[in-house]
Order: sequence, then structure tokens, then C-alpha cells
Amino acid sequence: MSEDTSEPGPIAEFSAVPSPPRKWARREKHSRVSVGNYALTKKGVSRFDWADPYRIAVDLTWPAFLSGLVGIYVAVISLFAVLYSLLPGSVANARPHVIFDYFFFSLETLATVGYGYMYPATTFGHCVASVEILTGLAFTAILTGLIFVRFSKPRAKFLFADNPVVTTHNGMPTLMLRVGNGRATILAEAHIKISVLVSETSKEGTTFRRTHELALVRSSIPVFPLTWTVMHEIDDASPLAGLDAQTYLASDVRLFVSFEARDPTLALVVHDLQSYGPDDVMFSAHYVDMISVDTDGNTCADMTKISEVVADEA
Repeated sequence: MSEDTSEPGPIAEFSAVPSPPRKWARREKHSRVSVGNYALTKKGVSRFDWADPYRIAVDLTWPAFLSGLVGIYVAVISLFAVLYSLLPGSVANARPHVIFDYFFFSLETLATVGYGYMYPATTFGHCVASVEILTGLAFTAILTGLIFVRFSKPRAKFLFADNPVVTTHNGMPTLMLRVGNGRATILAEAHIKISVLVSETSKEGTTFRRTHELALVRSSIPVFPLTWTVMHEIDDASPLAGLDAQTYLASDVRLFVSFEARDPTLALVVHDLQSYGPDDVMFSAHYVDMISVDTDGNTCADMTKISEVVADEA
């Protein structure tokens, strides 16, 4: 049920022989990874792998993707405009030393428009225009594929409660997390896993962090129409046994949630990750009931109340 992680604690240190200084010091690579509100930094790993441009284009946000697209487009147009201007007269009706004429001719050629007022007039101009036309065709094909992939990428729309709660359920202290279906359609085959990251000390006195998968009362449901309150009973075998609000916060315990479900409309599996820090869990509290029945006898779920909690009675 448990496995060691690659994240040592603050006490786990290892001595190593210092390497000799290098003549040319490379810039240290690092990347930042976020799981919910939990951030990790990886050293020695670049944030963008330029050998995998497809992953970069899909992973970027829409503003960054569009900005990069415009930047590359303008750079390619400008490059060919400079090539045309190297040999005056290569483009008919283009004014010498007027870079904008060559720029707009390059734009029209890359887009394969060709209005006809300016056209290649020399062998050099025809060669550069031919290369630019082929570049424009390839650029358009690649751009069309990337935009299609970004639009067709399935997006999970799960609503996680802001705070997991610990309350008494059937006479047992129970960790609860409420998840809602944020789509207007019903999801199917929902599966959830909750893992807890805790600090442990070995017999040798080394502190390390270990991930335990929590045993859930129910980890899957066949149909997910509205909400689902996931439960973990804190018994003697639970990694959370014996922790109250103060000791839980001092232990720096973190919860990681992996949730996936099948969207029948898309015929795809959508998934999402969420994390909760030690100060996110609320003890001696329970969720407000968000399910009601209207006058016609239909079940109604108020998704705006998914994170509302109240304190337990004494």
C-alpha cells in the first residue's frame, strides 16, 4: 500500500565528492511542476524541450500559443523579405530599399495569395519565392493540425471541494472529500484515488517522505450524475491514525487526488489531479447538504454549495 518517493526529507542528506570546476559553466536547467496548489521544482530538467515542439505547442496556454505563433509568422516573413532585398530588382514593382514592399510581398507569397502587382522578376526571386511557397504550405498544414489538437483535447470539468473534512461517520472518524460533476451531461465509470504524503523516520534516523494510498470506502461508481462524497475511515491501519488538527498541521501532511471518468458524449476518458496542503483539511466539520427535490419531484444539486462546510455539534 505504500511506496517510497524520490523526495527526501530535510534530514536526509548525502555527502559527495565535489566535482572539479568546469571551464565553461552551463546555465542550470530547472522546471516548475504544479499539482493543484502544490508546486515542485525540478533541477536539471528544462521547462521546454525544444526537441519535442509538439508537446510545447499543446502544453502552452492559448495566449502564449497565439503570441508564439504570431512571432514565428512575422520572423519567417521578415527573413524572406530580407532575402528579396539582398538583390534589388528581384521583385517587380518593389521600390528599392523600401523594406515594407518586400515584407508585404513576402506575406502574400507565404500565404500563397499572389495579388500580381509585385511578382518575382529574376531567377533569384523565383527561387526564393518557390522556397517561401513550400514553407507556407508546410506552415499552414502544421498550424492546422496544432489548432485541431488543442481544440479537440478533452477537458475535465470536475468540481473539487475547497477543503476536505474530518468528521465522525457511523461511529468512525472519517476523511471526506466531495467532488461534483461540472458538466451538463452524465459521466460514467468514475474512479478516484487519494494518496497521502507523510514524513517518516527509519530505524537509522533518516527522515524521508513516503506516499500511502488511502483505503476508500468506495473508489468507483458506475454513474456520476451530480456529486460524490469520497470517504476514508481513519482506523488503526490508516496513515492518518492518531492525528488531530494540530498534529496534522505540524506533520505537513499532503493529500493528492487522482480522478477520472468516461464522458459518453466524447467517448473519451477525462481526468484531473488535485492536491491539498496541511492547512486545507478541516477537522470536526461536515459538508452542507446540497441535494434537494423540487416541486416536480426532480433531484436538484446546487453546485455553488459544493465547498460549504459547517462545524460538528459538540
